[in-house]
Amino acid sequence: MTRLFGTDGVRGVANADLTPELAFAIGRAGAAVIAHAASPEMPIVIGRDTRISGTMLEAAMIAGITSTGRNVVLLGVVPTPCVAAVTVSLGAAAGVMISASHNPIEDNGIKFFGPDGFKLSDAVEDEIGERLDDPTLPRPTHTGIGVATPRPELAERYVAMLVAAGSDLSGWTIVVDAAYGAAFRIGPQVFDRLGARVIAINAADDGSRINVGCGATDLAMLQATVRAEIARGNSRVAGVALDGDADRSKFVDEAGSVLDGDHALLILARDRHERGALPGDAVVATVMSNVGLERALERAGIGLLRAAVGDRYVLETMRAGGYRLGGEQSGHVIDLDRNTTGDGLMTAVTLFAIAARSGLRLHDLAATLTVFPQILINVRVGDRGIAGDPAVVAAVAAAEARLGLAGRILVRPSGTEPLVRVMVEAADEATTSEVAETVAGVIRTAAGSIAET
Repeated sequence: MTRLFGTDGVRGVANADLTPELAFAIGRAGAAVIAHAASPEMPIVIGRDTRISGTMLEAAMIAGITSTGRNVVLLGVVPTPCVAAVTVSLGAAAGVMISASHNPIEDNGIKFFGPDGFKLSDAVEDEIGERLDDPTLPRPTHTGIGVATPRPELAERYVAMLVAAGSDLSGWTIVVDAAYGAAFRIGPQVFDRLGARVIAINAADDGSRINVGCGATDLAMLQATVRAEIARGNSRVAGVALDGDADRSKFVDEAGSVLDGDHALLILARDRHERGALPGDAVVATVMSNVGLERALERAGIGLLRAAVGDRYVLETMRAGGYRLGGEQSGHVIDLDRNTTGDGLMTAVTLFAIAARSGLRLHDLAATLTVFPQILINVRVGDRGIAGDPAVVAAVAAAEARLGLAGRILVRPSGTEPLVRVMVEAADEATTSEVAETVAGVIRTAAGSIAET
């Protein structure tokens, strides 16, 4: 049986795969399963991003949850980490975020957080999936029906967390690319409160443009804006790009260079290590993180553990080993001293705070990471299981033999999209590109598809 929940909740094309009927059923089943451990008066918190389908799915989730007798607290348009933080601070039974993060406009998703602010375990998610059509789910009448209450002011609790984690940014110019997503309001607001001059781009409640040519999936506009400030003689300028639900971030530094999640993880880890605040003197990344990160951390006396791709696997490894800091090259960074999930704004706030306290530029703080040439090709397929096709397996083995110790290859199906991802690192760009294209070609042939993103 195919699991309802993927690596980051339930996702699909809104009103086609992820229908309001399915959202209603997920709301009912989720509320009933969560009721095992949560007293009836504890509400479920719901937030969403700006996607056009967000209000439709929100309404269906509200109907499903309240039909079981559970109350709902509505935050409105807020980042995913805001939902996690408010769920904990409010003592709620659970949190729900309606978002497809960095995915295209037509997609949407539903993600649950437990009362502790962490994503639900596979076992709990599976129970929700198994009970979608359960006729024994509660359906009270009269005063037993749940009520949904808008509480957008609760987002201030999350904003206060961010500001408390930051430092005075007076004299700085911070460019915030909100990707027309969930942080369109909160993102610029936080850096304004920290004293920075803020330039907000793509910061509007416009779900018809979410992630389109902007944000953490396309830094061209952010990079151009930062470089324009540099050309005007502004030496204390940096930019942060968020994705649709603001659980990840990437950066443009004072030299106009792009910094990804590997750079952020290095800077944060080294700062913690120097202050004796990095348990185990190690951090957790994924198999996608550049080998340059591993070597830079090693030089700083910090170990690196690699988990499977997906922030939930990073988190599982962190919690199992008692580690407090982990992340992905894509920009998800989890700092368990600050929040329970990936938090793009918290990463930005703490990163800029390190630069402000040290008096160093982000560019200089990241300079010890020498990035090995890396290429990522996304091959669109009908069946992600094609990654296990004998021809593909043989092509990967041949690539590994060619690269030897001077590089590495990773082929994996996406957890959220109909893609097989081919990642290659090597000592030079020509070899990197050639090996990646060869393996991607085999996948296309095996899949009978030439479409590529």
